[in-house]
Amino acid sequence: MKIHEYQGKEILREFGVPTPRGEACFSVDEAVAAAQKLGGKVWVVKAQIHAGGRGKGGGVKVAKSPDEVRQFAGQILGMQLVTHQTGPEGQKVRRLLIEEGAQIVKELYVGMVVDRASQRVALLASSEGGMEIEEVAKHTPEKIHTVRIDPTTGLTGAEASKVARDIGIPDVANAEAVKVLQGLYRAFVEKDAMLAEINPLIVTADNRVVALDAKFNFDSNALYRRPEIVAMRDLDEEDPAEIEASKFDLSYIQLDGNIGCLVNGAGLAMATMDIIKLYGGSPANFLDVGGGATKEKVAEAFKLMLKNPELRAILVNIFGGIMKCDVIAEGVVAAAREVNLTVPLVVRLEGTNVELGKKILADSGLPIISGNDMADAAQKVVAAAKGK
Repeated sequence: MKIHEYQGKEILREFGVPTPRGEACFSVDEAVAAAQKLGGKVWVVKAQIHAGGRGKGGGVKVAKSPDEVRQFAGQILGMQLVTHQTGPEGQKVRRLLIEEGAQIVKELYVGMVVDRASQRVALLASSEGGMEIEEVAKHTPEKIHTVRIDPTTGLTGAEASKVARDIGIPDVANAEAVKVLQGLYRAFVEKDAMLAEINPLIVTADNRVVALDAKFNFDSNALYRRPEIVAMRDLDEEDPAEIEASKFDLSYIQLDGNIGCLVNGAGLAMATMDIIKLYGGSPANFLDVGGGATKEKVAEAFKLMLKNPELRAILVNIFGGIMKCDVIAEGVVAAAREVNLTVPLVVRLEGTNVELGKKILADSGLPIISGNDMADAAQKVVAAAKGK
């Protein structure tokens, strides 16, 4: 789960990380009022969407008068902001952050992720703030400093102090930098984050260390114990089909192909998409119904796939372990009848009660194409999607 920059900064402040003063706004008038409330002579008008690269796309403007705040807010609110992370379709801007200006001396990068190899939280830091960390890693990897944090001690003062020096924070600001880095670590752990990033982290003219941006991604599996994070969810930023899928405990991600995939298990789902590509097709979605799917759940999965206007065929690929093949077969038959299926359907079943499942499909009277194995099923669904 992702949140907006202004929400990320609320979390950072909770853990003692300084941020510029600012207010979230939903209209041009609110933006002007926020600037007047903040005072000063310079304000930053920032689009709030769940994507990076907003500045390059025209979603961040520096205003030097309330009239400019009004002008920029009017331009940005409602725009379809296109960045390298939104794709060519862009994302509509519905929220703004109006923030006080800052006198920037240095722009730095700090972020935290889970390093699965060491099974620890990794702190990444670089003197190259304001840039995409992937580009820094590609061209100047020596400028990225990494600390894999011992969970029994947390990020120590000595570790944080060394990182601050390594990325060029002056000694006069070192103590404040340590507080920032340790605060970021506590926020990451205590809020069940999967990614926490400040880019840029700045040093100001008066040697303060301030988070000028904030990006958080959270572990969806831990949201049951984080109601305060769930409350920050912005459904306008999420795919409507994925929102609908979450209501039925389906793992669904829309893709740009035309072959729907209904599979049980994430690994099998990825293998299914790979084999469709191998035989010249293109998956329309990732859809994992899980190990305990019911007939009703399968029907909802079909409805989700059929909302895609590009859909040309569906492949159901099930390995029956906990999920029995006869239950899936009953769900497939019920769903095909309920939704009045109009695209070719290929089904491959294997595992528990497979013969019973195949009999249910054969006796249904529906034009279901049987796949003998994954390769056979993939070839058949690709051919069906091409009208062959």
